[in-house]
Amino acid sequence: MTVERARAVSDNVRSWLGAQVLLRVAGPGGPTTHREIFHAEGERWFAGDRPIRRVHADAATFIGGLRALLLQSLHPLVMAGVAQHSRYRDDPWARLQQTSFFLAVTTFGPAEQAERAVARVRGVHRRVHGIAADGRTYAASDPDLLRWVHVAEVDSFLAAYQRYGLGGRLDKRERDAYVADTGIIASRLGVIDPPRSEFELREQLDRFRPELAGTPEAREAARYLLLHAPLPLAARVPYSAVAAAAVGLMPAWTRWPLRLPYLPAAEATVGRLAGHGVVAGIHWATSRPERASR
Repeated sequence: MTVERARAVSDNVRSWLGAQVLLRVAGPGGPTTHREIFHAEGERWFAGDRPIRRVHADAATFIGGLRALLLQSLHPLVMAGVAQHSRYRDDPWARLQQTSFFLAVTTFGPAEQAERAVARVRGVHRRVHGIAADGRTYAASDPDLLRWVHVAEVDSFLAAYQRYGLGGRLDKRERDAYVADTGIIASRLGVIDPPRSEFELREQLDRFRPELAGTPEAREAARYLLLHAPLPLAARVPYSAVAAAAVGLMPAWTRWPLRLPYLPAAEATVGRLAGHGVVAGIHWATSRPERASR
């Protein structure tokens, strides 16, 4: 096989894999949405050199996003809202696509688009309320529940980037700046006094510990996300690597409530290698091939 032929085959594989990733994450309208977010004119909430752009542009967000879902499920009232109002079992990709769109438009899109996205999410939150299995009432617009969802998500994206990110680890100043950046979005969503530094993030996470528990709904969601997500055969192996890496980033105290395996030696070796490999693979598939100058 000639070099040019091998390069053409490689480009075709990359294009196919990239299209499959984009289809799952952004839906059929992914290319159009990408252009509308990244190439539209207008001021952005965050300048190009802000840490939030560096973290959210990295393929490690795939691992961070799954870890966030697992961690968020440990709040019984948040999980009750997901179980009663979400169609995650019937159409899990719809939720992923909505989340990825919101993340992209608020981080990279024009301010006007970002404001509209926030308004839509707040509108959805006003309609999500009910009674949990333990008899407590909940509402997605509750600032305390919004805070838990936010801090679990930020902690997860930061943890995934620090371990698997391809853009280099953030130093303390950059980590504080990332948390502060995400706090701007959280405030607009209705979170009161979100964390503005890594120390405040850890403090607020610890404050939630007494409220967290592994409910049957949370364990069922974890099993579904990790073992039974509807995927084509070709995607099952890389998804298993994403799932293993996400579990490996979960704090030790979360393992038993969600019935997650805890194998420190394997997670530190095979698990990390698989995580680095899948992040590099996603980055390769979703980036444009570079051509050597002639």
